[in-house]
Amino acid sequence: MKNSILSVIVLFSTIMIFGGCASWNRTQKGAVIGTAAGGAGGAVIGRASGNTALGAIIGAAVGGAAGAVIGNEMDKQAEEIKKTVPDANVERVGEGIVVEFNSNVLFGFDQSDLSEEAKANLDKLVLVLNSYAETDIELQGHTDSSGSESYNQALSERRAGAVSGFLASRNIDTSRLTVKGFGETLPKYDNDTADGRTQNRRVEFLITANEKMKAEAEKEAAN
Repeated sequence: MKNSILSVIVLFSTIMIFGGCASWNRTQKGAVIGTAAGGAGGAVIGRASGNTALGAIIGAAVGGAAGAVIGNEMDKQAEEIKKTVPDANVERVGEGIVVEFNSNVLFGFDQSDLSEEAKANLDKLVLVLNSYAETDIELQGHTDSSGSESYNQALSERRAGAVSGFLASRNIDTSRLTVKGFGETLPKYDNDTADGRTQNRRVEFLITANEKMKAEAEKEAAN
């Protein structure tokens, strides 16, 4: 019963934030999301929306004044990524950032080895990630619906793992990195078109505050 009530509250809050408060900036929305949702709420939203990136970021949020401090830092980082890595799709969500690369940028068709172009793009991203060391990075691999589910699941894990390995080789602390594969289960684009399938073959970076950054934000907010 408690879980059902929480689900309703969280989903209603999210609808209000993203739908009814269009005039709010992303930092303000992030502060409220964290207060309304938290870890359990983020999981609920992620499952309900089919958007694991949204759910994970909301689940990591602290909310309130500290959430607004974190959101401001994420605004800066997102702008730097947009300028530094023009081939990436960068989206600010709550207290975090989603950076999306599709397979055209990172991998050849049905491949999990990074291309030279991919390494060049990731090297650009690494410059920003190292400038904001107090963040955690979850790497989520996805595929289109071609092939079997089991094959696609393994391929998504290999691709996310390849990106994680590359980041580690560029001195990104492995304690910051988490790898997850979702196969074909969470398409963002239309698998009935060639362009949609290409975009669904993607790796997403979920950038959120680590515990040190959260503690510093709480301290700043208290002052």
